[in-house]
Amino acid sequence: MNHVKQLLNDIENAPNGSRIVAIFDFDGTLIAGYSATVFVREQLKRGDLSVRQFLELMRAMTSFGLGTLGFSGMMAINAQFLRGIEEKTYDEVGKQLYTKKIARLIFPESRALVEAHQAKGHTVAIISSATRYQVEHAAADLGIDHVLCTHLAIEDGRFTGGVVSPTCFGPGKVEAAEALAEEHHADLNKSFFYSDSTDDLLLLKRVGHPRALNPSDRLERIARGRQWPVTKFGSRGRPTLAQFIRSIAATTSMVTSFAAGLPIYALTGSKRESQNFSFSLFADTASALVGIDLDVSGEEHLWSQRPAVFVFNHQSKADVIVIAKLLRRDIAGVGKKEIKNETPVLGKVMELGGLVFIDRADGKSAITAMKPLIDVIRNEKKSVVIAPEGTRTISPTMAAFKKGAFHLAMQAGVPMVPIVIYNSGDVAPKGDFVLRSATVKVEALPPVDTREWSLKTMDTHVREVRNMFARALGQSEQTAARAIDANTKKKVASKPKEKAKAASKQPRKNS
Repeated sequence: MNHVKQLLNDIENAPNGSRIVAIFDFDGTLIAGYSATVFVREQLKRGDLSVRQFLELMRAMTSFGLGTLGFSGMMAINAQFLRGIEEKTYDEVGKQLYTKKIARLIFPESRALVEAHQAKGHTVAIISSATRYQVEHAAADLGIDHVLCTHLAIEDGRFTGGVVSPTCFGPGKVEAAEALAEEHHADLNKSFFYSDSTDDLLLLKRVGHPRALNPSDRLERIARGRQWPVTKFGSRGRPTLAQFIRSIAATTSMVTSFAAGLPIYALTGSKRESQNFSFSLFADTASALVGIDLDVSGEEHLWSQRPAVFVFNHQSKADVIVIAKLLRRDIAGVGKKEIKNETPVLGKVMELGGLVFIDRADGKSAITAMKPLIDVIRNEKKSVVIAPEGTRTISPTMAAFKKGAFHLAMQAGVPMVPIVIYNSGDVAPKGDFVLRSATVKVEALPPVDTREWSLKTMDTHVREVRNMFARALGQSEQTAARAIDANTKKKVASKPKEKAKAASKQPRKNS
């Protein structure tokens, strides 16, 4: 982590402005592992690659690894298997694979470096020997406008089976970087390049600030010999056995914590005190097992007005631990019905702990399920915590907010308290089972008065609260022309590049 801080300090000490270029390799540098592996598996699954063709491709990749076949030759073999397929098909494949597989592979440390360069106004780019279908959706999510990569030949909207020359490999990467620098009147001698591979030695030698991130053994030796900064991340990739065991223990601690509260209920007859004891015990046990530390600002807002409706941006299953650690007692929550169906024991424990399960696919059912929560707030003076996005996002970029939490706060007549979670994805991104140790930054914003809210002004209130989160996270705010609730089907979504560009212009906080 100290090495990451040094890299961030180097960025902070660099000049401001677009004439400084920051270029990131993709596979192994921005993400753990290789996107090509994900795509080849998908090609097999789709039938775009037969078993015979797969074996031929593996032979080509092996030859490339041994140095008996050039990169362009290997790409030519791969490209021929796509001949005749519509390019737009792979635009959609790339989007799906990013959401399902690749997004959670992004190193949070690399994301922090990208955001630090963006905050300085630097020209940030991804450079990769991979195709744009593997890279562009990650670039959009990271707010990176420039993608330098290998292109496949297209004619009449279909792959021809050819590759555009030169490919973005070795000397091709240097040419692409120099063209980008020329376009922005930048000086590569004052610019940064981050890579994990000796395949990128030419470009590493070309820039003024070469950085070896998660380097191969050979690149590490070369980098240390040349006194280039060397940094390795352990936040993604294959988990250790200890991390796996701790994750299982933290997950099951919810059951044992609530079981530990049963004697209190038996002796005192107070379900509330039993739940509070179990809730706090789970928070402390799970966070200790995983190694989650909280860096909290605005903590006074968590206690100044209760009961309240607490809303948080949802990035990770670790948010359950984070919220428990923050709120401690007198809390009820809302969960998706699938939890109860898929994990009956855990679902029952959560239900006993005060969770109300709703069917997100049935709007009327969700509204009905919310009614007991109003009674909980009014009669039991408990607070309710809800993630208005409805589900975890694949990155720190927020999704649309649903209105349920806002209706609840208005009808119950209690304030709404926004809780901004900056980086719980560092602990466990969406789709990962393993929880990893991390310091999670959290900011509790001042309570929002809901006494003047009405159904007529609800869209405005949802937008205003969401924009409070957006400002804290350094993301683009929503305007009145863009609807808030995804269920209204009126949302006017901007194009990915436009969204990324807007986000990159906002000052961003390091995670």
